Amino acid sequence: MERLVLVHGSVLGARGTWSTQKPLAEHFELVLVERPGFPPNPPVTRVDFETDASLVAGLLQPGDHLVGHSYGGVISLLAASARPDLPSSLTVIEPPATRVAAGQPTVDSFAARGIELYAAGATDDPETFLRRFLTAVGSAFDPPSPLTPELEQGARALQVERGPWEAHIPLDTLTAASFPKLVVSGAHHPAFDGICDVLQQRLPAERLVLEGFGHTVQRHPEFNDRLADFVERAAG
Repeated sequence: MERLVLVHGSVLGARGTWSTQKPLAEHFELVLVERPGFPPNPPVTRVDFETDASLVAGLLQPGDHLVGHSYGGVISLLAASARPDLPSSLTVIEPPATRVAAGQPTVDSFAARGIELYAAGATDDPETFLRRFLTAVGSAFDPPSPLTPELEQGARALQVERGPWEAHIPLDTLTAASFPKLVVSGAHHPAFDGICDVLQQRLPAERLVLEGFGHTVQRHPEFNDRLADFVERAAG
């Protein structure tokens, strides 16, 4: 049975991020990576994409299919480039890897706003910061007030997260890697579309656009079938 290694992004852990992927367990082994700082793990004082990429790279087995959402997409790009001999495929969903599309006005503006937003993480309370973040990334999620303990821990992890605009993605390494790549976006934010378009061209990668679910594209009713088709073709 093919293994899908699922790497979540910011705020929500693996169980919340990949809840709609449970049906895929009928055909694949699902490996839900719960990153440090997210329940059931204890809180951390720093979240860093490089540290988490090393963790994910260490979990990879030959033939794995690596799937990353948002910040987890940045982590997955780095993990796959660190061990290009291991994956059978790589799928990233709206990774905020702004450096790959530097020079595009919408992407540069998105990165600049991110820097301003994260600077406020030192003074904002977790709920205020979380709501500002969700607006910035185009998420329609309206968290409860007060936050649940799980969401509060995720928001506090977000406040100590290293900004993804600092990530240097080794595109040449990924281009040279033989495994297929898939880049997914939701056509809701020009910066994410710009980043995904560049990744499609540079890796090169297949491109999938599923509208109507904002930044949580993996919740689109067609996503599981499209991912399964890609993985099965990559495995074949």
